[in-house]
Formats: sequence, structure tokens, C-alpha cells
Amino acid sequence: MTTPASVAPIPRLAELPPQIGKYRVLARLGEGATSEVFLAHDAFRGCNVAIKRVRMGLLPDSPEAHFQRRFFAAEAALVGQLIHPNVVQILDAVADDEAPYLVMEYVDGVTLRRFCRADALLPLDQIVEIGFKCAMALAYVYRQGVIHRDVKPANLLAVMDGDQVVDVKITDFGSAFNQASEVTQVYRVGSLAYMSPEQLDGDTLDCRADIYSLAAVLYHLIAGRPPFDATRQAAIMHQIYKLEPASLRTLREGVSQRLDDLVLQALAKDRAQRPADWEQFAAALSALVTDHEVPRASLQRVLDSERFNLLRSLEFFQGFGDVELWEVVHRARWQRLPYGHAIYRKGQEGDDFHILAGGSVDVYRDGERVARLVMGDSVGEMAYLAPNPELRVHAAEVLVSEPATTIAFTPQTLSQLSMATRHLFDGAFIKVLVRRLHAAHEALAHPRRIL
Repeated sequence: MTTPASVAPIPRLAELPPQIGKYRVLARLGEGATSEVFLAHDAFRGCNVAIKRVRMGLLPDSPEAHFQRRFFAAEAALVGQLIHPNVVQILDAVADDEAPYLVMEYVDGVTLRRFCRADALLPLDQIVEIGFKCAMALAYVYRQGVIHRDVKPANLLAVMDGDQVVDVKITDFGSAFNQASEVTQVYRVGSLAYMSPEQLDGDTLDCRADIYSLAAVLYHLIAGRPPFDATRQAAIMHQIYKLEPASLRTLREGVSQRLDDLVLQALAKDRAQRPADWEQFAAALSALVTDHEVPRASLQRVLDSERFNLLRSLEFFQGFGDVELWEVVHRARWQRLPYGHAIYRKGQEGDDFHILAGGSVDVYRDGERVARLVMGDSVGEMAYLAPNPELRVHAAEVLVSEPATTIAFTPQTLSQLSMATRHLFDGAFIKVLVRRLHAAHEALAHPRRIL
């Protein structure tokens, strides 16, 4: 979050407070001129949280305190409002007279600033994946009536597995414009290097301002430098208004023409020339992966964006929204099964079920094939629906007839999903059962037609 130009110097590091409100403080995570962030424990939720507290001792009538109160109010208004796997959730806001604070989901990660240096660049497939996830998350945020207005590397948290970014979360909504708010909000906020021309002008904004900012972040991650850079603010503003950014193909090897064109399009000075909305931008980023326009860091790795788009294409998940689909992406067990693999054997007891995301399987009873299931079908759902253990003993064999990809769940993993997602599973299973009952009825009523 950008703070006013005339801020007080950062005071010397104060002693760690033992408690902030009802939260036990464990460590200091970061600090700025007007706020500091702590790691704390929430005994009620049984988990760690991050607390962002306005620095104690700011003069109540100072410009710093004035802006900080506005930024605090902007985030406080979003408590419990933004619930998405790629957005840091704001859990609570306490308007303490001396030092108001926000309680947020704690993310054990690093900001994307780490990967903006020429000697620490991420692989291109990871950068495009980050872009896709951020675009989908910001599309969700925009549907809630919120424009972030400060999308920059420091406000994007990377969740790491070794040296690989496996997820990303958007944070710091202090500069956000909430279209549903009746409170007067601050204009011309943001971080200069990533701000669109219309945001610099203080013009009315829509999602295309954040699209520009995310494109500027992607440019920085790809090239190791922002699209516009100078030592003086006036010079950067001149570049944003008047100059075109250099082609990424001249700055990094492996950048395809389509990737270059997409990022530069999203950085267009005229917002009418940018992608029209987040869905269009996200789809274009996803297509780069699907069409092999970005080199893979690992040939075997399936990206989350590919899994997400695969789920969206399956009939079983047609009623699921984006948030629920991301839950499935993260909770499911994805399996690639070879020809002849036995998913179930007759007499075997099991508690998992599978949804076919590719390939086919054959169902055999007493050595006779009775059904073939293909992409989008489910098998073994009685393990989830069965009211007693006897129904979990398989009465047929299910063998892979064409190399298959399955999305597997157990009742235990399903129980970890949100209630809303579990209800959607229940609805999808009802549709499956109705379709199968109808097919069985038709087979009994019109055996010749079926044959």
C-alpha cells in the first residue's frame, strides 16, 4: 500500500508486545513508516494469524495518521467479504483509539519482489501461472465490487515448495476502491511503477486499471525490470503517458510472440485497447499454456491452471463456481492410470471414488462388460453415498480401457471441503444417479432399443 510522500522516519524497533487484543504475539513479520505486522496466535480459531497494526504514537492530526485511518477503513470494510483461495482473507478489524489493527489470514510465503531481480527470475511457465491465478482472483474481487488499485509484487505473496512457486495470494486492500461503499475514498493511490495512465489522472476506474497493473507485474517478473523506470517520479509519469515499453522478446530468451503481445496489449495506454475484462485476460493467459507458448520448467508437471480449466469443461462440475473449483484443484488426488489398471476389484472394500478427466474405463460383472465410462463420468460414488459398510464392497471390476486421468476423493478429503462445495458434490451425484436410473428404466422398458 502506498503511503504519502511526507512520512515520518521509521522509529527504532520497539520491544515485541506480548499481546494485541485477544491475540498472543509470536514474532514481528515486517514494519513500515506507519504500520507494523506481527505473527500472532488466535486461540479461538486454533491457528496463527497476521496482525497489521497502525504504529502507536502517530500524531492524530498528522497527514500520516489521516491517510492511515483511510487505508485502515478501506480494509476494515472488507472483513469477511473476500473469500477466495488466492486472496488473503481479512478476518477482523479493531478500531482501537491509539493503534487500530487488522487480523488477517497468515500466509507462510514471500512476496514476489524476490523474483523481480535479473538474477532471481522465475521460469516463464510459473510466471504465466501466477498471472492466471491473480487474474481469476481479481475477477472474483471485481465481481464483489472492489478494484484493488495497488497490484504490485510486494502485495502478491508466493507460497513456495522448495524453489518453486506453488500458489499465490493477493494482499493489502488498503488502497482498494469499494464501489458499494458510501464513505468518501482516497483517489490517486497506488504504486507509480505499476499505475495505469487513467489511475494517474484520478479518472473513474474499472477492472482494466488492475489489468494494467497486473500486466506491469508480469512484465517485471519476466524481464527483471518494470516496463517504465527512472530515478524521478516526473520522468516515470512521462514514460507511462508517452512511451511504449520495450518488447519482452528483446529482454528475455524464450518469450513467444503471443506472450509478448498479450502483456503489451494489457499495458496499452488506452484502456479500450486492453483485454475487455478479467475473464478475457485469464483465458488468454491459460491459452498460452494449453498451446505450448511457454516453455515448461518440468515436462511432467501439470499446472493448476490446466486442472482448473479441465474441471470447468467437465459436466460433473458444471454447477461449481470458481472458488469451489479451486478447492477441488487443491484437495483432489489427481492420478494417471495405465491401460489395464484395476481401479476396483470385485469383493474389494474401498472408500474412494473417481471422476474421469480423460480416457475411459470398462465395468465388468462376472467377466462380462456391462458399461464403458468416459470423460466426465464418475465411478465408485457409493463409497461416498453408502449408508453402511456393506455397500462399500465392490460388486464389479472396473478396469482402465484407455489410459485415464482420474480425480479421486475419499469421504475424509470431501469433509475438508467447505459446506458449499460439499452441497455441490451432493447435487452432482444426484444428477448422476437420476441419469443412471433413467438408463436402467429404459433398458428394462425397451430392451430392443437399448440393444
